[in-house]
Amino acid sequence: MIGLLQLARAAVVVALFVAAGPSCAAETATANDMARFLAGLQPAADSPLSVLTRERAWQQHARYFDSAWRELDNRQLSHIRQWSSENLAVRQPTTFYMFGGPDFLYVDAFLPGSATYVLSGLEEVGRLPEMGSITSSTLPGVLDDLHASTRNVLRISYFLTKQMRYQLHDAQLNGTLPILYTFLARSGKTIAGVALVKIESDGSVKPWDGEPIEGAPNGVKIAFTSTEGKPQTLYYFNDVSNDGLRSDGFLKFCEGLGVADAFVKSAMYLMHKDSFSMVRDFLLAHSATILQDDTGIPVRFFKSEDWQVRPYGRYLGPIPYYGSRYYQQQLSDLFRSQHAEPIAFGVGYRRRLNQSHLLLSTRQRSGIRVGDRP
Repeated sequence: MIGLLQLARAAVVVALFVAAGPSCAAETATANDMARFLAGLQPAADSPLSVLTRERAWQQHARYFDSAWRELDNRQLSHIRQWSSENLAVRQPTTFYMFGGPDFLYVDAFLPGSATYVLSGLEEVGRLPEMGSITSSTLPGVLDDLHASTRNVLRISYFLTKQMRYQLHDAQLNGTLPILYTFLARSGKTIAGVALVKIESDGSVKPWDGEPIEGAPNGVKIAFTSTEGKPQTLYYFNDVSNDGLRSDGFLKFCEGLGVADAFVKSAMYLMHKDSFSMVRDFLLAHSATILQDDTGIPVRFFKSEDWQVRPYGRYLGPIPYYGSRYYQQQLSDLFRSQHAEPIAFGVGYRRRLNQSHLLLSTRQRSGIRVGDRP
């Protein structure tokens, strides 16, 4: 586990040069203030970031996020929270969100209140957000980069992976951390501490200096509190293909968290492939509930003696980009035979209202193995 020393060290996360005319003075800002600043929310009054909120570029940025967030909540998130409260009453303390990248928005809406979230994706975590050379002239570019990397998930409910990997690599604030910061702040969370971490082969989590590591998953641990003050933790790691998992301790780390809930959406049908069979098998063995769309685990893997499977919405098959190779006739039959209840929001690749679907799979009590935590 990460020690208090690492969390305390990470709390002072940002080295900032505040632009005061042509000269800059070195100061620091907390991770929570940085998150609020990036999200278009006022940081603490005594934060050095407060100076930059007077800039026209930041004020336009704040108005943009206010508008985008209000629209997203009215169109999507409020309906998802309502659906979740009606259909996901029994919850585990841990939630796995594989292949979601930095999409904290939707896992928090569907599965709120988890003590621990484990997110994974193809994108690098990057370094702790630093604005050491920011001035009033460079601020617009920094904020434009953030708009570009979050626009799709705000507008169409998922990231465009290839586009995002390019954007996150070249942005002044690179990696997934600026997005995680932004979504945490806009979701009403307060960041208490941030630390870059790596996973050893035995599944233990150690501090990480940010330098590339061969054969060891690297990521970030973010400690935060909910609007009610409940302590929560978010981990983000990259690369969960079979090749990566065979040589690292990621699944051992996840196993140590006990039986969890799992969430999968817009996952490029990765778990339909043998090259991602290890994470697929892990979720089937260690999840009490799996909420997903058709890009997750193919329905044929949910054995009737182990799982109760309930469809919601409307299954139309993969979008044209993926062709017919991932079409599941068994899933289509399930939606038809069970007269799937409609959902009042769009989600996943078929994001339009009345064209989206969800599959809620709940493990039967007899299916939980001896030794697993309830």
